[in-house]
Amino acid sequence: MVDLPRISNNGRTHTRLEKLSPRDAACNPLSILQNCKQTKGRPAFIAGPMVRYSKLPFRELVRNFNTDIVYTPMILAREFVRNDIARLSDFTTNNADRPVIVQVGCNNATDLLRFVDMIHPYVDGIGLNCGCPIKEQVKEGIGAALMSEPDLVADMVKVVKQKYGSSVVLETKIRIHSDINETLRFAKKVEASGVDFITVHGRTKNTRSSQPANHDAIKLVKENVSVPVVANGDCYSLEDAYRIAEYTGVDGVMAVRGILANPALFAGFDKTPWMAVEIFLHLAASYGLPFRITQHHLSEMLDKIIPRKVLKEMNEKTNLIDLIDWLDATFYVKREGEEGYATDVSPPWKKRKIIDIKY
Repeated sequence: MVDLPRISNNGRTHTRLEKLSPRDAACNPLSILQNCKQTKGRPAFIAGPMVRYSKLPFRELVRNFNTDIVYTPMILAREFVRNDIARLSDFTTNNADRPVIVQVGCNNATDLLRFVDMIHPYVDGIGLNCGCPIKEQVKEGIGAALMSEPDLVADMVKVVKQKYGSSVVLETKIRIHSDINETLRFAKKVEASGVDFITVHGRTKNTRSSQPANHDAIKLVKENVSVPVVANGDCYSLEDAYRIAEYTGVDGVMAVRGILANPALFAGFDKTPWMAVEIFLHLAASYGLPFRITQHHLSEMLDKIIPRKVLKEMNEKTNLIDLIDWLDATFYVKREGEEGYATDVSPPWKKRKIIDIKY
């Protein structure tokens, strides 16, 4: 018997004691990375962690569109292990939420091990964030601050792997250093400590997102470690994913901003198809996603497929009821169970006179 931090079932959440069934071996991230490369002849397609936005409804959405592995938002270990309210608010899952990797922000082995103790039965992998450049996180000694603490990261990895071995898949997500040799030393040290795979964001903690990711650096990391490597940075299309994988030789490609804007990216759509909007609306309502998060997702998804003045109208709505009424007045929005639900690619306009764009 184990204590469930929080489990959601068809939109309902509760805390209870339950005997868990083992995780499906087919959802093991290492198996997926290997199977995609060896059997499917392609990199694994991965939706990366997003602060506030890679919650359960979005994770379920992208699985409809050829995404192999999905991450949760980063959870702060020190809050999660000490505060029941944090556990209730930060982590929600269900039996369909597989494969899923939970990302954790932590700066000491004690909190990390306690976090893993609590959460590992409910996830397929745990990712240690060593790359978040947000100043507040860096000041707390987590995220990108850990890039200057290779011994600490190695110790954290070692503690978890010594206790759990292969029963827990542990990943580290890193950024590169200005001196690539420092990055290689970091990656090798973490690998020697037992990490299962490494995700490399091809920017330093000070590199602006508008600057191109350094795929040469990612390639060098891949060539210098034996564990699987995932590339992160500048994946905005399926073509990008294949191009990055071919150039770097990595085992998987992670999209973050790209998949936030287009959840169907890995299915080959160059813009968000309307079917994704309808699926997301159903999931957001079913799971009770907060209004502002729902609105932001829709704003990101619709940005490239409707005119700015129409998008502005939607973003001016202040509650979910008004937002849904606006969508119904502007588009033919189908609900789950209705004929044609989640089949349209282009937006089904009602106000066609304001639109003259090609999808």
